[in-house]
Amino acid sequence: MACSSCSSGGGCSTTSAKGCGSKGSCSSGCTRLNVFDWLQDLDVPSDFREFDLVEVRFKGGRKDFFRNKSRLPLITGDAVVVEAAGNGWHLGHVSLKGELVRLQMKKKKVPLDSKEIRPILRIATEQDAERWQAVRDLETGTMFRARAVVDELRLKMKLSDVEYQADRTRATFFYSADDRVDFRDLIKRLADEFRVRVEMRQISLRHEAGRLGGIGSCGRELCCSTWLSDFKSVSTTAARYQNLSLNPAKLSGQCGRLKCCLNYELDTYLDALKDIPQVQRPLLTERGEYMLQKTDIFKRKMWFAVRGDNNWVIVPTERVREVLELNKRGEKPESLLLPVREEEKAPEVTAIVEGSLERLDDKIKASKRSKRGKKKKGEEAASPVAATKPSRSGRTGATEPRVAASADTAEATGAETPEERARPRGAAARPLNRRGRGRGEGKRPDATRPGEGNPPAADAPRPAREGSSRSPRSGSETSGGPARSGGEAGEGRRSRSGRRGGRSGRGGASEGSTPSAS
Repeated sequence: MACSSCSSGGGCSTTSAKGCGSKGSCSSGCTRLNVFDWLQDLDVPSDFREFDLVEVRFKGGRKDFFRNKSRLPLITGDAVVVEAAGNGWHLGHVSLKGELVRLQMKKKKVPLDSKEIRPILRIATEQDAERWQAVRDLETGTMFRARAVVDELRLKMKLSDVEYQADRTRATFFYSADDRVDFRDLIKRLADEFRVRVEMRQISLRHEAGRLGGIGSCGRELCCSTWLSDFKSVSTTAARYQNLSLNPAKLSGQCGRLKCCLNYELDTYLDALKDIPQVQRPLLTERGEYMLQKTDIFKRKMWFAVRGDNNWVIVPTERVREVLELNKRGEKPESLLLPVREEEKAPEVTAIVEGSLERLDDKIKASKRSKRGKKKKGEEAASPVAATKPSRSGRTGATEPRVAASADTAEATGAETPEERARPRGAAARPLNRRGRGRGEGKRPDATRPGEGNPPAADAPRPAREGSSRSPRSGSETSGGPARSGGEAGEGRRSRSGRRGGRSGRGGASEGSTPSAS
């Protein structure tokens, strides 16, 4: 895969002989197991001689050290032709150079004057790169054919990869097996069929997963195929320290072995476990024996439960130490948990501030209750009054109140009935539809009734209560007085119709009318 972030413009790919100008800092993954040269920006003296050993990378992440005897101007990512181990030449890519190579050799314990270090012949040309690419195209078909031969010979081994030498004189077969395998017949058949020198190399399951690559359960590319080169042994003890369930399906990687990432956080858990007490026996209390169920290492909390009970109790580690010390002395605490101390409650704000809001609410509620009680008593004392019905005279808004029979007797005697005492006085006594403007006529000043603020005229005769005859429908009275003119009679009718919705229980005659002559 070509690199698009470096200055070579994609020249650090495995199919080109150009170098990578980023010196190993490509972020697009153009080199596998690349190392960042953190000494690249340091100024060196003019007479400083660069380290002559170079680290070269081959297929599958395999790396080896070679000597740059010719002092070629190499850049990280350059394709170089190196001397092969047995005979011939091979093509690889520079992965590291300079003083970092010295540190890598010291880390891997490779002596600087080792005779096994082979030289770099030249920088690869385009013809060398094309020949090497043509050889790589043969590797897939060779691997499938070799697997078929292994099945024919019934060998208990698994071929994972094949690597041809760039000059096509040797082929290396990588395989994995649980036991030793006799593959002498296999080498003969593969050499006769492919016409190359065959080399068999056994690798572990972890190296096999690193060569094949893949995606882990975390969603990222496998560590062994990207950056991890040194494999350490992983045991189930690491999973126990981290309180992980011992489920082989979850703890195993694609190689079938325990995941390498179990060792990443192991040191942190071991440091945190120093503050966690070791509970080997159940904790003894007066309520029973508590068994350890679970431990949260970083929160320093432990879960205990009585035998046969599913209710767990969360206990801090300090309390667990106290109970362990008490049990060593032969004492049993009353409970596993600490006794709860009742804290003194601070006074509420309403108690400090003058005048509590709660007391104010109580006063308001009490006043509402008293008003409701008075209203109910007044309704019980008053007798019911029948609802009003519309008048038959045909005028809008004119209503004719119906009064109980007791009101007629009260009129005859001249005494006030209980209904009249409970009735509202003044403007509140008018019906709602008569308070505004009437139908086609305004409010008349002479339509006011006595008792509403305007006293009756001095010359107006008072209505007679006894011996007067009135009409039940129109409310007009007849007496022995002289007859009025038509205008005065019409005005009287209008005034009487305007007061029809008012109180009619007291008098029979209206204020503006005079008795007509019989």
